[in-house]
Amino acid sequence: MNSNKLGGKSIIARIEMDTNEANFGQVASAIFEAGGDIVAIDVIQTSKHITVRDVTITVVDTVDIDIITERIRSMSGIRLVNLSDRTFLLHLGGKIETKLKAPIQNRDDLSRVYTPDVARVCMAIHEEPRKAFTLTVKRNTVAVISDGSAVLGLGNIGPYAAMPVMEGKSMLFKQLADVDSFPICLDTQDTESIIATIKAIAPAFGGINLEDISSPRCFEIEERLREELDIPVFHDDQHGTAVVVYAALINALKVVGKSLPDIKVVFCGIGAAGIACSRILLSAGVKNIIGVDRHGALSADVTYDNKMWNWYAQNTNPERIQGSLQELIQGADVFIGLSAGGLLKRKDVESMADQPIVFAMANPTPEIQPDEVEDIVGLIATGRSDYPNQINNVLCFPGIFRGALDCRATEINEEMKLAAAEAIASAISDDERSKHYIIPSVFNQQVVAGIRDLVIKAAIRTGVARRIPREFR
Repeated sequence: MNSNKLGGKSIIARIEMDTNEANFGQVASAIFEAGGDIVAIDVIQTSKHITVRDVTITVVDTVDIDIITERIRSMSGIRLVNLSDRTFLLHLGGKIETKLKAPIQNRDDLSRVYTPDVARVCMAIHEEPRKAFTLTVKRNTVAVISDGSAVLGLGNIGPYAAMPVMEGKSMLFKQLADVDSFPICLDTQDTESIIATIKAIAPAFGGINLEDISSPRCFEIEERLREELDIPVFHDDQHGTAVVVYAALINALKVVGKSLPDIKVVFCGIGAAGIACSRILLSAGVKNIIGVDRHGALSADVTYDNKMWNWYAQNTNPERIQGSLQELIQGADVFIGLSAGGLLKRKDVESMADQPIVFAMANPTPEIQPDEVEDIVGLIATGRSDYPNQINNVLCFPGIFRGALDCRATEINEEMKLAAAEAIASAISDDERSKHYIIPSVFNQQVVAGIRDLVIKAAIRTGVARRIPREFR
């Protein structure tokens, strides 16, 4: 066994072999020569001349997988039935299920949960609709909704392919905040149809989490739903990113000794997340934000076809500076990238202010690799888990919805988002905070509880809470 393969990725190849034409030793040699290590062999089926085996193979990367696949398929007497890995196996049959809170064991149970006794509960809600929050799953259930038009870094892959991501989001809701949720992928990308569909299903849910809907449609969809529904609507790609970015910046500024009103922030990539991040920083007190897209800086001197870009230009770039990223980043205290890998160069970072903060969040490849500038930055953060300071939306949405549901908020407003960011930042103590640790782990159990409490307080303070939990009375 190759020791350099230890800790690699495991795949399972199901192989059908005609023993008249081939033997397993040939298969093992081909796998080894292609860069794989066999760690387990399971015989699935065997007959006089045919044997089917599951071969577990450890590889370093996907290149090895492709080479191994080609080698096996080229062998006489060998058929590769299928190839899977632990990730695919985890998704077999989906990753979530529904469970009963109480079993139905006899006719009496049946009458109370279904008919005839359930009629009394139905009429109680009919007479007083707000009782749906206490007598149905609405109390603790969020709809995770996408149209599959902007999934991860994959783009417009449609509703079927988006479903695994939405299922994963539902898992995180449950594990991290005990919020029940259900993934819903819509087979339409028409704005009006999406709005109408979500409004039609909203009675069953206590909140709506929009996910992976492309810009600029996502702005109108969220804005309309917030106006027309009386439950929280939260587009996580916008506001989840914004909350965690602000939380990271709170701690980053403490590390380098700078303050929000005094810094110059350059954003690269003015899509849904870039606009939301800029908006929350403006709300927090940042005065000088400049947004740069592929055509240069956004400025109030220019009128854009994009409605949100016009808003952005009117509310940022106070000196109406024009120019490219390389020109505008000079003297900047903070760079926040939500664009594409490799756009930022070392010389650009060298032109920034003393102790520069770099948030290079493009995935999977950051705008600049941390090791390229580690020696010249105050600190650097990315969206990746294999570098320090991962800026990850998972830190945000479970706690925000936990708080919003517990106080039956009608919306998630800017004050609640700011409160969530402050809670995330405060999960790291003064003694713990450093250039390599400005943002807590997604598994830090303090985070959800901290967000929940501050979000409820903000909701009560701003008048959007319909229920005040006992501990806040």
